[in-house]
Amino acid sequence: MLKTISNLDYTVLLCEDIESMKAFYGDVLEFPLVRDFGAWVEFRVGATRLTLTTRGTGYDGVRDYHGPAPRDAASLQLAFRVAPAQVDACYAELLQRGVTMIQEPVTHPETGHRTLFFTDPENNILEIYAEV
Repeated sequence: MLKTISNLDYTVLLCEDIESMKAFYGDVLEFPLVRDFGAWVEFRVGATRLTLTTRGTGYDGVRDYHGPAPRDAASLQLAFRVAPAQVDACYAELLQRGVTMIQEPVTHPETGHRTLFFTDPENNILEIYAEV
């Protein structure tokens, strides 16, 4: 039965400061807001939901596993795919919005990707890439 799983519907980011994260993903990246319950905020990214929640909130028996946020390290990396011509346009737009960049657009012949890397307010690594 488990091999029939075919979709990843939610990616949930455990947040220390949900308001700054909500502003980043909603106002800076302009992901459409689906629901906002305060400590649980959902954005639509294509066919999936990117969800933010405050550490220590959520379902009984699950929130106890959140643990503390890592210090001076990313919790995760998210990769967002775009068309090849959009990588550089996204880079320019992110720079205009004052986003902290890790790496400007680079083409990697060994993987066939053009990538750029930046961070969100809680130092998670975000990638915009295209298959070239």
